[in-house]
Amino acid sequence: MMDDLRVLTGKHFMNGDEACAEGALAAGCTFFGGYPITPSTEIAEHLARRLPEVDSVFIQMEDELGSMAAILGASAAGARSMTATSGPGLSLMMENLGLAVMLEIPCVVVDVQRGSPSTGLPTMPGQSDVMQARWGSHGDYEIVAYSPWSAQEMFDLTILAFNIADRYRTPVLILGDEVVGHMIERVVIPPKEQIDHWGRKRPKEPDNGRYEPFKVEDADLVPPMVHAGEGYRVHFTGLTHDERGYPDMSAKTHHQLVTRLVNKIRNNADQIIRTEGYYLDDAQILVVAYGCTARSAQRAVREARQKGIQVGLLRLISLWPFPEALFQELAEKVDTIIVAEMNLGQMSREIQRVTGRPVRGVFHAGGEMIPPESILEAIREAAA
Repeated sequence: MMDDLRVLTGKHFMNGDEACAEGALAAGCTFFGGYPITPSTEIAEHLARRLPEVDSVFIQMEDELGSMAAILGASAAGARSMTATSGPGLSLMMENLGLAVMLEIPCVVVDVQRGSPSTGLPTMPGQSDVMQARWGSHGDYEIVAYSPWSAQEMFDLTILAFNIADRYRTPVLILGDEVVGHMIERVVIPPKEQIDHWGRKRPKEPDNGRYEPFKVEDADLVPPMVHAGEGYRVHFTGLTHDERGYPDMSAKTHHQLVTRLVNKIRNNADQIIRTEGYYLDDAQILVVAYGCTARSAQRAVREARQKGIQVGLLRLISLWPFPEALFQELAEKVDTIIVAEMNLGQMSREIQRVTGRPVRGVFHAGGEMIPPESILEAIREAAA
């Protein structure tokens, strides 16, 4: 009965936050540790009801620092674990996000963005955590982040996030926004047998009683993962460590470790990156958008096409790793790049860096969606 309740197969009307929670359940999430914060609270509320139904654990922590620590501990013990928050809470999670990178502990962090900085606009949308997601913790590292534009994608990308986290032993972020989190739409949940579960790379038996839990065996640079309580000797530390997991303060070891942690994402970026293109074959003007803003951009591009303007849309489904090769290819074909985002130009700077091209921005600091008319006006100006 519990297994039957985990995947609620069928067509449902639910908001994006609830779809995210159901996606976590379908992905096999067995532990949620979080602290309620608008506009992500519905994720915690939904899982507080649903996780006990499938013999799994929900715990409300004292704050976001504890929440992040809790999901790392649960994951180290073998659980698929998740937390959910919004901008100020994500800031508090950043130190332990870096710990997750260093310990190579898979987990999922959902950030339903709002108007920022500080307390900002708690109940209104924003897309201002894009660079915090990428660079918010200290040091050199790579991160994976997905940006859903619908309630359906809140479900689908949550499953993908768990799979990517386990496959590459890394934290994965879902950068939603208040519009997508609170928008009620049809969500189709497939049968359990149609839902992918990639699983973690598991170790071989240790040779001669010696086991090195951070030793890489394959070209993907991802070490197998053992769990606490399985009989292996594992030492987890945020300090620079050798392949046994024990601290090693040498500069050589530190460089080798950090380089591997970065390259296991960079070298596998083609397996991680997701994008979607519309009318790109003959586009002279390229519009780039993500999250709820991409819905406005899609309508603007469609209307411009009806007026004979050769414009296309690239929707970023994954924000990190950044699809550098794709942008360099598109930059050779188009005359103008327009970026629409609900901040003052965070992703546009990355596009300028990679393409070496100036970008026309359709920016808004947050609080309301960017309407299609604003993006359409920028397209018309570029076509004139």
